[in-house]
This record gives sequence, structure tokens and C-alpha cells, in this order.
Amino acid sequence: MNVLVAMDGSKFGRQALSWAAALPLKDRPRVTAVHVMDIAALRAPFVPQSMVAGNERFIQQEVKRMERKSAETLAEARRQMRLLRLNGKVKELRGGVAPTILKQMPGTHGLIIVGSQGLDALDRMMLGSVSTNVLHHASCPVLIAKAQVKAVRRIVLAADGSTSSRHAMKWLLTKFRPTISMGTAQVPIHVTVVHVMPFLKYPELKEAGSRLAEEHRRKLLEAGFAADAVCRLGRPADEIVKVAADRRADLIVMGAQGLGAIARLVLGSVSTRVAQRSSTSVLVIR
Repeated sequence: MNVLVAMDGSKFGRQALSWAAALPLKDRPRVTAVHVMDIAALRAPFVPQSMVAGNERFIQQEVKRMERKSAETLAEARRQMRLLRLNGKVKELRGGVAPTILKQMPGTHGLIIVGSQGLDALDRMMLGSVSTNVLHHASCPVLIAKAQVKAVRRIVLAADGSTSSRHAMKWLLTKFRPTISMGTAQVPIHVTVVHVMPFLKYPELKEAGSRLAEEHRRKLLEAGFAADAVCRLGRPADEIVKVAADRRADLIVMGAQGLGAIARLVLGSVSTRVAQRSSTSVLVIR
């Protein structure tokens, strides 16, 4: 599998690269670690031209500082890849950060890993975060790395019966190994299937949700995973985040919920809300 990792010289970028090694992928990943320099941002269109002209010397100094920082980031990425025994390469690119990352997208069967960049209220309101933009516009799966991890032992899988949810289940079954090495033993990865139902008094909905979660649990057991199923009432994003925290999950896997223009505008997508609010890393599948 081709994996693109965004590096920015911060701990978030280093965490993202560590995830390329930690994921229990069946096929060894081919990693491309990229660092993007956005020099054009120094001459933002809203800055008066007179100010740019009068401060050109300072702008050039800032460009040189950015180039030194980029060289340090690339060198650190190479060292980290050697330590993690990752196959691949390191690249420096120039342009707008999110658009440049998306241009390097490793195809629909690949994966992009980005650091969370500490998504805060302002990022959520303005969609200013690189990770938010990549999550919304990538046509391949995106992993938002929230913390350092050495091995993925516990996963929360969100299931709602939608097409994107079924894709998430299929991706987990076909791309992930069901066990990880713990010393000399092979230990099953534990997957908690979460189905969240709205506050509606319809027994049929509850029964259908329970059947869906149980069906996913059986398939995971047949594939060699350890698994259990949880059904909750409430707001989907909130309940998924709570279950992940309660189970001390290393990763949440879920569908993209078909992010469209309106969902991107009003942040109505469950996957977007989970990616923003959870302290657990989130893998969003398309």
C-alpha cells in the first residue's frame, strides 16, 4: 500500500509517521513523507503591496529560515524512517500545504496520514486546519493522528448500515491483520463495533441496530479478530468518542459519511465531528 505522510517539523508530524509503522497492515507500506513549504503565504493577497515592497529583506530572511527548518524536518524524517524500518522516500514540495498534499494523493487504494495539528474551536469554525481540509477533500482514506502509538491493539469500528460504513468494515477486514505480535505470541486485535441510534421510540430500529452490530461482530470473529458489539442511544459522534475513551481504543475506524459540499460547510458529518473531538486517532474510509 502507498502511504503519504505529511511532515511539518512538529510532534504531530512525527506522530503521523509513527502511525505508518504502527498500523497492522497486511501489505508492507511504501511510504512517502512530504514536507510542504508555503512561501507564497508570506506574500498573502490581503497584505498591501507597499508593505511587501518595504519588507522584502525581512521576507527573504524568513524564506531562508523556512528553508533551514525544511532541511531539518527532512533530515529528521529520514532518521525516523530508518528507525521505524519503513520503506520509501522523503520529499520537499512547495505550494499551499493542503492542496499540495492532495495533489500527491496515493490513489483511492492508498492512505494519507496527517497530524491533528491540535484542532481547536477556531479551526473547526473556519476550516483552517490542514488536517480538516485534507479530510474533506481527499478521495482516499485519511488517518488523523492524535497520539504516539507503537502498536494498534484496540479499535472502535463505527457502524450505521450506510455505504461508507460498509466500506470501513471491508477496509478493516481486507487491509488489517487480525493479530499482532506480543513477544512470541500472536494476540488478536480487539474491535468494538459501535452502533448509535437516535432517541426514537421505535423497537424496530433498536432491533435492526442490534442485528447490524452483531453481524459485524460475527464477521470480525470469523476473520480472526477479537470483537464485541455496543449499541448506544444519543448523538452518534458523541457516543463514538465516549466508547473510544471508555475502551482506551488506539484507533477509531469509520466511514466518511459521504461528505458533500453542504456537509463541509456546516460541519454536519459524523466523521468530521469525531475527528475534531476525539483524543483517539481516527481513520476515515471512503
